[in-house]
Amino acid sequence: MFRGSLVPLITPFRNGQIDDEAFRGLVEWHIESGSHGITITGTTGEPAALSFDERKHIIKLAVETSAGRIPVMAGTGSVHHGDTLALTAYAEQAGADAAVVIVPYYVRPSQRGLYEHFKSVANSTRLPVMLYNIPGRGGANLEPDTAVDLIKDCPNIFGVKESNKDFEHVARMFHRTRDLGREVGIYSGIELLTFPILALGGTGMVSATGNVMPRETAELFNLCEAGRWDEAKELHYKLTPINDAMFFETNPVPAKTALGLMGRIDPELRLPLAPMSQANDRKLRLVLESYQLLPTTATAD
Repeated sequence: MFRGSLVPLITPFRNGQIDDEAFRGLVEWHIESGSHGITITGTTGEPAALSFDERKHIIKLAVETSAGRIPVMAGTGSVHHGDTLALTAYAEQAGADAAVVIVPYYVRPSQRGLYEHFKSVANSTRLPVMLYNIPGRGGANLEPDTAVDLIKDCPNIFGVKESNKDFEHVARMFHRTRDLGREVGIYSGIELLTFPILALGGTGMVSATGNVMPRETAELFNLCEAGRWDEAKELHYKLTPINDAMFFETNPVPAKTALGLMGRIDPELRLPLAPMSQANDRKLRLVLESYQLLPTTATAD
């Protein structure tokens, strides 16, 4: 079971190409900062902006850089079923520790379609598989009944990343997975819901904020795991402004902008994503400054 802060890494670019050196530096930083794992080519990693070969390159680069020191969970999902199968097969071959498979976006499949898609992917690999539910981007919701059927029928499906803001849905997921005869992980994909999901028994979180404050994000999980709930609650409140800031504009634009201001990457994006507006850039700088994350030369005027 994968537990803790499983940070969804951004994909750094420089001059239109993947910046391998910056990516390796980010992986090393997360290992040093105590992140419990990394996920790559997920929503925050801009998979729609990457070619198939570039996604394979990032998977290989992450596995080689981590060298077994931290779990690497490869985002292998796509709107194209065949590509999902092929990328999952590559992730297994390259040595990734798990596959994270998103609800196919844009096509809005039925629950039967989702079941057949995920079952086919899970049956195609020996990798542990995390289901990734993000209806706000995918246009379809993986219902609890469908998720439970998949977990029952596919032993290598170990959990669900819930990026559903409907907390009633999340509560039902916890309830439905309690009595399946094996541990099932429920992971928060909504930054402001991380603490309540952990309080309900969540297994971890995949938080964009972890890109910017990895040590504190990992510590939130560590405090909950240790039963230090009052301290965890205070840290939850402390992280609220930065959690909000990561969504001043479409993820991962704020995270990449922040890392650029912090001097860790060139904050380059690929169209149709564009740099932040001046107003939101200023707001982000003020938030980063409040956490003392900026070099003095990059603080807001």
